[in-house]
Amino acid sequence: MAYWLMKSEPDAYSIEDLAREGTTLWDGIRNYQARNFMRSMNVGDRAFFYHSNCKPPGIVGLMEVVETGLVDPSQFDPNSKYHDPASKPESPRWDCVKLRYLGVFSAILSLETLRNTYSDDDLAVVRRGNRLSILPVPEAIATDLLQRLGELQ
Repeated sequence: MAYWLMKSEPDAYSIEDLAREGTTLWDGIRNYQARNFMRSMNVGDRAFFYHSNCKPPGIVGLMEVVETGLVDPSQFDPNSKYHDPASKPESPRWDCVKLRYLGVFSAILSLETLRNTYSDDDLAVVRRGNRLSILPVPEAIATDLLQRLGELQ
């Protein structure tokens, strides 16, 4: 099992939205490196749900990958802000995964705390200027994060 950190702005899609829906397609990713990270995910991988662009940003919950290799439908929807007119159904550019809600943590693990605890070699989200919405998390760091975050609610 691999671990990931996946960012979303809570006003666009929050952990509460995922809790209500149970599962979601993680679509709308328009960065090739982030897309390639999704392509390397496997069913059963775990992902830390990270609220970004809010006060305070940080890890709020946990998800599980339940389907991989899905074509991102938003690329073909002309009404979507993620529409990609250059992408064609016969050769789609963008993929997505389906994630299942596992729970929220009792407290947020803020970016400030993450920066005070981990180096940018340990956890890429603490690297200044990092804008990627999907990042791998080394297993040892994931284990430590899970211990710090405690039980899921």
